[in-house]
Amino acid sequence: MRLPSSRQCVMEGDGKKTEHAPPLRNPFVHLLKFTPLEKAKIALMTVTIFPIRLIIVAFMMLLAWPFAFLASVGRSETVVETQCLWRRVVDLLLKIIMRVMWFAGGFHWVTVKGRKALPAEAPILTLAPHSSYFDAIPVTMTMASIVMKAESKDIPLWGTLIKFIRPVFVSRLDPDSRKNTVEEIKRRAHSGGEWPQIMIFPEGTCTNRSCLITFKPGAFIPAVPVQPVVIRYPNIMDTITWTWQGPGAFEILWLTLCQLHNEFEIEYLPIYSPSEEEKRNPALFANNVRRIMAKALRVPTTDYSFEDCQLAMAEGQLRLPVDTCLLEFAKLVRRLGLKTKSTEQVLQDYGNRARKLEGEKLSLDDFAHYLDMPVSDMLREMFALFENEDSTVDIREYVIALSVVCRPAKTLETMKLAFKMFEAEQDGSITEAELAVILKTALGVADLNVSRLFAALDSADTGKITFDTFRSFMAQHPDFAEDYLYGDNEVLHSCPHYSHHQAVKASLFSTASRLATAPLKMANGICPKFSPKDHSDSTGGLLKKHN
Repeated sequence: MRLPSSRQCVMEGDGKKTEHAPPLRNPFVHLLKFTPLEKAKIALMTVTIFPIRLIIVAFMMLLAWPFAFLASVGRSETVVETQCLWRRVVDLLLKIIMRVMWFAGGFHWVTVKGRKALPAEAPILTLAPHSSYFDAIPVTMTMASIVMKAESKDIPLWGTLIKFIRPVFVSRLDPDSRKNTVEEIKRRAHSGGEWPQIMIFPEGTCTNRSCLITFKPGAFIPAVPVQPVVIRYPNIMDTITWTWQGPGAFEILWLTLCQLHNEFEIEYLPIYSPSEEEKRNPALFANNVRRIMAKALRVPTTDYSFEDCQLAMAEGQLRLPVDTCLLEFAKLVRRLGLKTKSTEQVLQDYGNRARKLEGEKLSLDDFAHYLDMPVSDMLREMFALFENEDSTVDIREYVIALSVVCRPAKTLETMKLAFKMFEAEQDGSITEAELAVILKTALGVADLNVSRLFAALDSADTGKITFDTFRSFMAQHPDFAEDYLYGDNEVLHSCPHYSHHQAVKASLFSTASRLATAPLKMANGICPKFSPKDHSDSTGGLLKKHN
């Protein structure tokens, strides 16, 4: 497989391609560093102001509960009801109580820019960036509905407050929940303003606000006008951000309540009405809204999503290296719609068809025919990731890469599928060269030395191994990759200061730049910086990719 270069071409909403460097920071990492003076201030606030604020915040939550409970009794979750006088009074009281709670937490004033649209004008408000549970401030200011996981309504105290704003619940246990959620959002959005507005954070997870990641299409499927809303925390010290790598929930609460003042700014941008093309294409609609919000925030966008983070963090026996191009591949898989619900069945079908080809190389047209889709720019990009010098691809590599992306933690299943495609018909064995192809594809690297691993597998020195041999070896050596691959391949060790797995987490978004000679320079002590220069001269002619 080939690795993409460090620069990217992004298709803008007007159809033009603009080239820019990727974002400088991994959006899923937040590291706090304090000076001795800042530590002293936090220590002082911890024993003075913090306990007082915490008591007031807790009291306000308790005070809000009976009002929310009374207003929620007997309320239908499917039928909108007229907002009678006493419920309007409760709504106002809860807004006041919540505002006092935020004030006690150090958010003494909230800067509001722009005009909030009426529900009939824009049934859906899209908020970004999503970086903390403090993003609930605009929710309590407006009492708009939100999309929440169903488990939240069972949380004592907080669950009652959640139910008061009539959220759309998503259940992780119900396989049809996502579909039902989209249908419910559509139903409310097309109610003509009868239902409260729905506030949606389309990123779907928290980031550190350094960029806007891919927007999920749920807010844009109803094809109704939306109002983009941007959130800012212009504080000198960022104790707000809560990402998957960084301070935990309570630490964030503690540090934020220990600040004398916390600034919060919300800006309502002009209503965005989708074009006919955007109504038919929610992904395009989402991307264009994201572009407008990124411009208002003055931050870059990235086509990576939290699914890419999950891919890099998967706890399989073959953990992805820093410079894997499988993240680029995963992005193209999503954009081409190649990841289906029936993953296992599709992979087995692909594997059977690939085996019948017996290693026959495919041209671009053959590749498109194999995938049953027309030749497009995105398909050319995917083809280029696997392209040989004779402008052909081995479809078996594509199937292996797809297996890793679809089931990243299931190393054994991927290897079983790979052996099935490569093994000799007479004895079901593969050679060292074939094992190298399988593993370098599964790891998404351009080259890989597997000699020591193969020697350990082939104890009888026959020059070939079977899947049963490999499976037994994996069972006896669960850390076989650490023991037999990472030590022999420099490409799997891009950062000397961290373990392999830590380097993957810290450098998830460095996949676009392969640094062949110097160690990674750390931004904020964790994230590798991106170079705005094209590294094609120093990476052995690595292919320039386009988003």
